[in-house]
Amino acid sequence: MQLELLNDQGQAASKYDAPETVFGREYNEDLVHQIVVAYQANARQGTRAQKDREQVKHSTKKPFKQKGTGRARAGMTSSPLWRGGGRIFPNMPDENFTQKINKKMYRAGMASIFSQLAREGRLAVVDSLKVDSPKTKPLAAKLKAMNLNSVLVIADEVDENLYLASRNLVNVLVVEPRYADPLSLVHFKKVLVTKAAIDKLKEMFA
Repeated sequence: MQLELLNDQGQAASKYDAPETVFGREYNEDLVHQIVVAYQANARQGTRAQKDREQVKHSTKKPFKQKGTGRARAGMTSSPLWRGGGRIFPNMPDENFTQKINKKMYRAGMASIFSQLAREGRLAVVDSLKVDSPKTKPLAAKLKAMNLNSVLVIADEVDENLYLASRNLVNVLVVEPRYADPLSLVHFKKVLVTKAAIDKLKEMFA
């Protein structure tokens, strides 16, 4: 699979031969959907909590007499049928949302995403991406010159300068290959990968 090799101005200088095992697979929409949903589910903390009729603070006094009112009989206002009453099946703090994804499925799904990005022209390669100082302005100017507004940068090594320079840019995320996740790959309009990072992606997902 041949990918665009960009220069510092964001122009396609030449072509780069990427491994077919990672960037030349067929797109499996069902598998990609499954790993994206599982990634989002595994990120949930599950700390929300609701109260049942035992925990809600209400009087246990019978709200009105049993007969003669024309209303449905009621024993206490903490009933789940009443406004402000407890929940029948409340969400508990120890709720577990995790979904299991096999390693083989995850590798195939990530390779499917990379392959589709390459076919859509949303993935490009650069020799390297480095900044001399931990300043946002030089990196923002460099990405602007390359016409990259919303970009996920996968670098083989993220040094302190690159990390500090990129963290204040809203639509820019710089990660190492091991931290590339399916949600970010789908979310950003462009994915920029360094040559050395491609070798690591091949080891991980081929």
